[in-house]
Amino acid sequence: MTNVLILGAHGQIARLATSQLLQETDHHLRLFLRQPERLTITDQAREEVVDGDVLDSAALTKAMAGIDVVYANLGNAKIEAQAKSVVAAMTKAGVKRLIWISTLGIYDEVPGAFGQWNHQMLDGGYLETYAAAAKVIEQSGLAYTIIRPAWLSNADTVSYELTQKGEPFKGTEVSRKSIADLVVKLINDPQQHIGESLGVNQPGTDGDKPSFY
Repeated sequence: MTNVLILGAHGQIARLATSQLLQETDHHLRLFLRQPERLTITDQAREEVVDGDVLDSAALTKAMAGIDVVYANLGNAKIEAQAKSVVAAMTKAGVKRLIWISTLGIYDEVPGAFGQWNHQMLDGGYLETYAAAAKVIEQSGLAYTIIRPAWLSNADTVSYELTQKGEPFKGTEVSRKSIADLVVKLINDPQQHIGESLGVNQPGTDGDKPSFY
C-alpha cells in the first residue's frame, strides 16, 4: 500500500485518477483541496479529505505526514507560487516523490503550425507561468516527474505515447483518462521516469490544431 497525497483533488484528471486508484489498488488517498464538500467520497476507509490551500505552507506541510507520493493537479495564475510552496513543504516533511501536471509548450517544444497555434492560444501569462513553475520543480532536488499533456479531451479512451524534454512534441490532443492512467502507473511504480519531463499525446492526432477546435 502506498500513501498518496493528491493536491487539487477536485480537478477532472485528479478525480479520474482517484477513481482508478480506488478500483485497481489498495493505496490510501489523502485528498487536499479547497471546498472539500465538492467531492463525493466512495471509500471512507481509504479516502481522507483535507480542507486546505496549497499556498498555506503550514497546512500543506502537515498534510505531507506519512506520505509516499505527492501528485499535484494544480493550475492557475499562481502556479509558480504553488510550485514553490509544494517544494518547500515536501522538503520540510522529507517527502521526495512528486508527480506534477504541467502543459505542452513550456520549452517551446511544439513544432510547426500547431506550435504557432499553441503559442497564440496560451501566450500572455499561461505558458510563461507554467514554464516558471516547471523550472522550480526541476531545480527542487525532488524525485519529480513533470507531465506535459497535449490539449485535453473528455474522450472515453486510454491511448497515449510519450516524448522527452528536448524532443519535439507529438500530436495535438490526449484524453484526460489517458493522463490519469499515466499518473496511476507512476504511483504504482514510482521509480519510473524520475527526473523526466514527459510530453503526452494520443498517437495519430497530428495536425494544425486539436480536432475539437
